[in-house]
Amino acid sequence: ETRKKLSIEFEITMGNGPTKSFKESSIKVIQKDVHVSASGQRDIATFAGGCFWGIELAFQRVPGVVETEVGYTQGLKKNPTYEEVCSGSTGHAEAVRVTFDTTAIRYEDLLTVFWDIIDPTVLNRQGNDVGTQYRTGIYYNNDNQRILALKSKEDMQKKLGVFIATEVESTSTWYRAEDYHQHYLAKGGQCSRTGDLTPIRCYG
Repeated sequence: ETRKKLSIEFEITMGNGPTKSFKESSIKVIQKDVHVSASGQRDIATFAGGCFWGIELAFQRVPGVVETEVGYTQGLKKNPTYEEVCSGSTGHAEAVRVTFDTTAIRYEDLLTVFWDIIDPTVLNRQGNDVGTQYRTGIYYNNDNQRILALKSKEDMQKKLGVFIATEVESTSTWYRAEDYHQHYLAKGGQCSRTGDLTPIRCYG
């Protein structure tokens, strides 16, 4: 019964519809008033959450994020193309690499946004997008990120009380996706302004 209720909730709010609206926990992060320093320390976070267009746009709006890039990770083939990744034969996940100012935003805040915009209870699927390339994952770049990512997954498991399909792994070789995929939804007219809460269209 619990799983049934969760599935209904996620079908409505987690990408199966034409838009994706932010929930309360991520709204608090996205609307933070922060100062990004040109000389501030930078770090990189890597997330997979279904089609990389939508998750990239979500992170573009987070204050303290200075750059986003979509690409392919956790696979076997060198320099995969989009078509190869979509075939499921390379083992890669579509992902977004987020460069952020650690003096302005915490890694934990990025994790909050990540969990808020995915359905962590399904394997190899987000919304209408199905395949191993659409799995969800947190790919850590250092030991601190590993500890925080695993703790956040444990907390999500306790909160939902169901199996969490999201993988937590060390980041493997990153391959930048083709130029036309970069900032795809922003180039298509959707707002990428920091702090914007407009529902994201075409999210899986």
